[in-house]
Amino acid sequence: MKLKANIATSDNGFIFNPATGDSYTSNSIAAFILALMKAGKTDAEIKLEILQAYDVDQSTLERDWEDWVLQLKDANLLEAK
Repeated sequence: MKLKANIATSDNGFIFNPATGDSYTSNSIAAFILALMKAGKTDAEIKLEILQAYDVDQSTLERDWEDWVLQLKDANLLEAK
């Protein structure tokens, strides 16, 4: 999963898609994940970092990850495969 190259993000969770003019506000965990995505980390690497940084179990992470991916797709923030 990869963010579109033109998506702008900030450390405090602001997300901007210049192609559409849409902007979003996210929480600190989403900002953490977005930074990892922009750094080119794989899904598996990101999940491992989340498990190490936050108090979450694997099954909850997997469920929440699917929701996260759907939100990114709905917001048109991901590169097409």
